[in-house]
Amino acid sequence: MRILIIGATGTIGSAVAAALKDKHDLVLASHSKAAEPVDISDPASLRELFARIGQVDAVVSAAGKAAWKPLDQLADPDFELSLRNKLMGQVNAIRLGLPSVADGGSITITAGYLSRNPAPGSSAVSLVNSALEGFGRAAAIEAPRGIRINVVSPPWITETLQKMGRPPGGIPVAKVAEYYVRSVEGTETGQVYDPT
Repeated sequence: MRILIIGATGTIGSAVAAALKDKHDLVLASHSKAAEPVDISDPASLRELFARIGQVDAVVSAAGKAAWKPLDQLADPDFELSLRNKLMGQVNAIRLGLPSVADGGSITITAGYLSRNPAPGSSAVSLVNSALEGFGRAAAIEAPRGIRINVVSPPWITETLQKMGRPPGGIPVAKVAEYYVRSVEGTETGQVYDPT
């Protein structure tokens, strides 16, 4: 299969690429350091990406930024960033990507378990993740030509916690990547995968 990975240089995206590279032809895209540049917060950038790469069998989006701040410190720009980037960036990866996905292909997006397990400071992130899960389920019902749509909603990732200098925990990113592989190579649609 020919698979586009958006966010391919991030922690999750690079692990997904490593898990798929031996069996598939990958097109790597990222806001930085990738062969195919893309800014998911800009619909025009996504349109240009899909026009450049042509048809693919699958799209994986492991990209998106959202603000992490206490509720009383979240300002309009924080919500604008969160909604425009992680939420609408991935919604648009589906909307604008559908014409480029082959019949029977798939699109997988990324939410996060803070949708159902909020924490102090996660209000904007929880909002975006919940919306992505709902949109993914609904979009799967209407996707044309047998295209499957799924959402991976990972918990804290071990490598991310290490980069943040937090106490050990989470699950290894390689384990999370297995759920993206399942979504791409499997037959399920309308699923929200919770890596454990």
